[in-house]
Amino acid sequence: MRWRTETLKAVPVLVCLALAVAPAGEARVTALLPYRDPALTAQARAADLLSRMTLAEKIGQMTQAERGAVRDPADIGRYALGSLLSGGGSAPPDNTPAGWADMTDGFQKAALGTRLGIPLLYGTDAVHGNNNLLGAVLFPHNIGLGAARDPALTARIARATAEEVAATGANWTFSPCLCVARDVRWGRTYESFGERPDLVSQMSSAVAGYQGTPGEPGSILATAKHFLGDGGTTFASSSTDGYLLDQGDTRLTETQLRALHLPPFRAAVRAGVGSVMVSFSSWNGVKMHAQARLISEVLKGELGFQGFVVSDWAGVDQISPDYSVAVRTAINAGVDMVMVPNDYPRFVRALTGEVKAGRVPVARIDDAVTRILTQKFRFGLFEHPLTDRSFASGVGSAAHRDLARQAVRESLVLLKNDHLLPISSSVKRLLVTGSSADDLGRQLGGWSVTWQGKGGRTTTGTTILAGLRAQAGSGVKIDHLENVSAAQAARYDLGVVVVGEAPYAEGKGDVRDLSLNAADRRATETVCGAVNCLVIVVSGRPLLLTDQLPRIGALVAAWLPGTEGAGVADMLFGPASFTGRLPVTWPRTNGQLPVGRPQDAGPPLFPYGFGLSH
Repeated sequence: MRWRTETLKAVPVLVCLALAVAPAGEARVTALLPYRDPALTAQARAADLLSRMTLAEKIGQMTQAERGAVRDPADIGRYALGSLLSGGGSAPPDNTPAGWADMTDGFQKAALGTRLGIPLLYGTDAVHGNNNLLGAVLFPHNIGLGAARDPALTARIARATAEEVAATGANWTFSPCLCVARDVRWGRTYESFGERPDLVSQMSSAVAGYQGTPGEPGSILATAKHFLGDGGTTFASSSTDGYLLDQGDTRLTETQLRALHLPPFRAAVRAGVGSVMVSFSSWNGVKMHAQARLISEVLKGELGFQGFVVSDWAGVDQISPDYSVAVRTAINAGVDMVMVPNDYPRFVRALTGEVKAGRVPVARIDDAVTRILTQKFRFGLFEHPLTDRSFASGVGSAAHRDLARQAVRESLVLLKNDHLLPISSSVKRLLVTGSSADDLGRQLGGWSVTWQGKGGRTTTGTTILAGLRAQAGSGVKIDHLENVSAAQAARYDLGVVVVGEAPYAEGKGDVRDLSLNAADRRATETVCGAVNCLVIVVSGRPLLLTDQLPRIGALVAAWLPGTEGAGVADMLFGPASFTGRLPVTWPRTNGQLPVGRPQDAGPPLFPYGFGLSH
């Protein structure tokens, strides 16, 4: 009903916008221009609008700038910018739905005031909830959803995220990540749903969740990323090789690349995904941003992708030290929009020069702009360019938190249980320790309020410790102790050690060694040597627990559960059975990585798909 009402209101809005952008004496004609007619197809409207655009306006549509780089709002009109974004942690000073909406509406009004009144696409890395927004619900990262193996749940989470994004005026998320993570030492492993293409393909259901019915309230543009093979890069053992895995080189034959890494993108294209982001990584030594065969022939041709291709953050710059050559190569390879993100005047000058010199065909520019405009029409930006502030009431709502808590429960994987779970009613004294027991930021991981994430109470949520206290009831005494001794631990009926990783994101999250940190290893050995113990692992990937496992009574992989840590406690005390299954192989040693290599060190600690019930 709401959509029908808004549709009826769209006609005067269209006329008003047309009047606002028309030169004097041309208002009546402009109001009837085909690209302003919502009854026409998105393709027809895009074709009409393209025919009215100058080269400068076309190149502006291909330009995406970081919001913080726009020093003068007039630059939106001066450069005819088609898109803005908020990078990880980039938020307005008033980091509330209203503060965001005021900011994005201000940018949109500047765009609507240009000659043709083309609205902006505003993108954000909402990868596990609207994670740049304070107070938003943050769901388990993708690796946890892969463990849950519930495509319908993943779609519901994406829908809830879309509504919390829509409340801010952003209309585009750089999600889902459809990488197939083959080496868990990679710092982006938690952004992957798993190590096998069939599982990741199933979780492309997120596309339908984000996009819903394009053009209706709460629908936002989704992005399948990163094309192609970013989860299969080769481990670099020397520090002189730069990043260990991130932005590295995927050394596979085309047959192997297609078998392992292409299927999730095929699924996303079939689901109607509106944009695809190119990977920082290379394929056999050539940067993906320069891979014309894969972008233009395979993605757009063979798979039939009708949306637009966007670069990653300054990814074009990595092609060549000569910026004009880099821009020319990327655009001719099939990149339609460039996430500049900062020096947008330089990009506009470079691409304009390449077109005028005949090194980038006008037909390639027209194709890119048509793809971008088609998505803007498809998602109703011309009819509803400003923030639908009615969604603000859903940000951080109880319904969304309940959904996140359900996701946490489904994502948990029970790896060992020597009759400790569910926690018995005979347990009256419970010891809780470990680095991640009462640290919300560690539960969230990277891409949480800030790009790399950080420890502490960074937003609204419930820690695992708080969840345990709420679930245990008044008859159970829970003590949270740090640096606990064996003598102290022995006084309790059960010890719960919550170990994990400090938050990280791309690049900084790459590691050579998956061992527990020294403090968590000491806590595990001390507590598990003195009392029956449950170990909960809060991490973006498997951690090495081979030496500690014999002393551990019960072991649970909680991944990065997000803001609703109470979901962990639900399963520890409740009668429900664990249903999560490993989305990645849990190695016994570092020498068993990456997955698929000859297992000369013996079988893994836990195989892909493993998981116990109560």
